[in-house]
Amino acid sequence: MRIPFIRYNHQKHLDDLAKIPQDASQYRILFDPNAYRIALLESIHKAQHRIYIIALYLEQDEAGQEILNALYQAKKQKPNLDIKIFVDWHRAQRGRFGEDKNQTNARYYNQMKQQHPDIDIPVYGVPINRREVLGVLHLKGLIIDDTVIYSGASINNVYLHKFNKYRYDRYHLITNKTLADCMIKYVNDNFLPFDGLQRLDGEQHKTRKQIKVEIKTLRQHLSEANYQYKGDASNNELTVSPIAGLGRNNSLNKIIHHLINTTQHNVIFCTPYFNLPNILVRDIIRLLRKGRQVEIIIGDKEANDFYIPPDKPFNISGGLPYLYEINLRNFIERLQPYIDKQQLIIRLWKDEDQTYHLKGVWVDNQWMLITGNNLNPRAWRLDLENGILVHDPKQELQKQIKQELDTIRQKTTLVTHFQQIQASQFYPKQVHKLIKRLSRIRVDRIIKRLL
Repeated sequence: MRIPFIRYNHQKHLDDLAKIPQDASQYRILFDPNAYRIALLESIHKAQHRIYIIALYLEQDEAGQEILNALYQAKKQKPNLDIKIFVDWHRAQRGRFGEDKNQTNARYYNQMKQQHPDIDIPVYGVPINRREVLGVLHLKGLIIDDTVIYSGASINNVYLHKFNKYRYDRYHLITNKTLADCMIKYVNDNFLPFDGLQRLDGEQHKTRKQIKVEIKTLRQHLSEANYQYKGDASNNELTVSPIAGLGRNNSLNKIIHHLINTTQHNVIFCTPYFNLPNILVRDIIRLLRKGRQVEIIIGDKEANDFYIPPDKPFNISGGLPYLYEINLRNFIERLQPYIDKQQLIIRLWKDEDQTYHLKGVWVDNQWMLITGNNLNPRAWRLDLENGILVHDPKQELQKQIKQELDTIRQKTTLVTHFQQIQASQFYPKQVHKLIKRLSRIRVDRIIKRLL
């Protein structure tokens, strides 16, 4: 007996999603990291009630010190200001690759606490899994009073363009009390009550072994948690919907899948690491077969933050940009006929030795997802991620959205043939040797799932 084909209604999932009304005049997009740093410092200075910073890390460099000093100054001037910082527990307790292992961010937080004994600004480490490689806090959002400052950027010199180098991201400032309240509530309800959460600004820290049960309990809870809010807006007005996700079948993954499949005309993706989950590759191919246009904006391998110039000492992480490029070349070669028809558009972003960290999805001038999700297997399965889905049926934000996309495209090169992407046989010797060895024992597949 033949089973009848059942058409899946992706649009219904988006229509039924709870939505918070958003005033267009209270939504601002910034277009460069320096403007973001200035806006962040100004917002901290003007804060009246609360500052919650949630990021992968707050670095102990000049930009990180500038932000932390601003927070201590704000708390000194307004003692009742509720300030809390949440960063990844693992990342805060190791130095950057190649640096002194004792010079950790956690140690810096403790030094700042000792310098300000009368001011309490807790810095919490959130362990998403027992090992960093198996999951990190990749949740994004800085909530200052009733404004959510959403970016994929962490806090350090490069992300905030403190000096000459910058890492390009997205920067959205959304003033909306309901949105801010529910993002604060998520942290207060799903982080603070759990013993797995650890203060990092103290002198002593528990080991991974000491809290392994607590970490497991926290991860299990977070895999089932999401933002709680009253979403009473209609589908005919500008709205925002926060979504969190941890684990393979989480809410954010599902929304991304549904969002892509509602495309009627065109969809745009940004990702710094071309390593799409299989489900998204299938979604893209399905759209192309339907005649939809797909544009993907990716960082060139030299704009990847793992890239190591040939004149610098090489290590295994330096092979990652090349693995991503191999993925991209194979993807383009497979779908070359759609590129020839200008139905599939591939753009590579590069600005000298700067780096690229943009993520997001735009669909039909109606929907926009801002997120820290890299659209890769690691984000899909291991890390705690979130995003804000913006529905703009009357195109009230389109002027800003167009400017953001135009600014992103300014530094891109259009790829019209797979041969524009360097073939692996022309890679530096140490890279070629590494990839050949990894491929022989299939470790490259594991690495691409974890990094």
